[in-house]
Amino acid sequence: MADALLILPDFALIAIGFLICRYTALDRPVWDGAERLVYYLLFPALLFGSIVRNPLRPMDALALAGGTLAVTAVGIGLAYALRRVPGVSPALHASGAQVAFRFNSYIALAVAERLAGAPGVAAIALVVSMAVPLCNLGAVWPLARHGGHGYLRELARNPLIIATVSGLAFNALGLRLPELAATTLSRIGAAALPLGLMAVGAGLRLGALREAPALAAALLAIRHAALPLAAVAWVALTDLPPDQQLVLVAFAALPTASSAYVLAVRMGGHGPFVAGLVTVSTLLGMLSLPLALALWGQVTRFTS
Repeated sequence: MADALLILPDFALIAIGFLICRYTALDRPVWDGAERLVYYLLFPALLFGSIVRNPLRPMDALALAGGTLAVTAVGIGLAYALRRVPGVSPALHASGAQVAFRFNSYIALAVAERLAGAPGVAAIALVVSMAVPLCNLGAVWPLARHGGHGYLRELARNPLIIATVSGLAFNALGLRLPELAATTLSRIGAAALPLGLMAVGAGLRLGALREAPALAAALLAIRHAALPLAAVAWVALTDLPPDQQLVLVAFAALPTASSAYVLAVRMGGHGPFVAGLVTVSTLLGMLSLPLALALWGQVTRFTS
């Protein structure tokens, strides 16, 4: 269960953001500007820089790439299906659906490096490169449809998608950033994690989950139960190397992306509901990650 300690600093940052916003002069107007900064500059810089530093080589790991897409597709499909359940609020579903399949890429990198070293980092770079575009597409669609936005227009204007596509194109063309540009971009992106997590805490209102407890429970069950089970099933049926198996299972059990809150707010969604989901997901990730890895260990011993 020591892997749960990887989540504690992120949860602490969320709590710090909550306390600063509620009990200091740095109240809501300050964090409105911080959210825009994170969404339009810091997160895109982090995404672009990460993808450029880790060129995508899908031919090296087709099974891992396929597993990444399959696990993500399971999450998107189940999340979208909840929209048809009687009594589900369209507004809350549009905002919260993304929580079921998006993932915290910063925790992903930390987990991969700790569990599998350099091979794990190489594997998670492929996973992130495959999953980020699909997750962002899946996240924008419900919000754009419910808010009356043009879907294609929202995708074309979404800074996270622009950064991801730009990074992939940059790699495909064989380009490399000059050292000065790479260092500057890295330092800009480094601010995304702490400020983004504190922005989540600043917008936190756990009481908002009481507006749709069943929907919240279903979305979190997809993120922390259905997806890890899908990943374990995939590795049991394929011939992935052990390091890649480990990374895929860990990826499936991660807490949701902290930027889910920022995206919901920027597209006119229900920010407090998503903030509550992100916070609970971060806490649940401390349990789902080690439990999923333990299940993977049992399955691999049984099938070997």
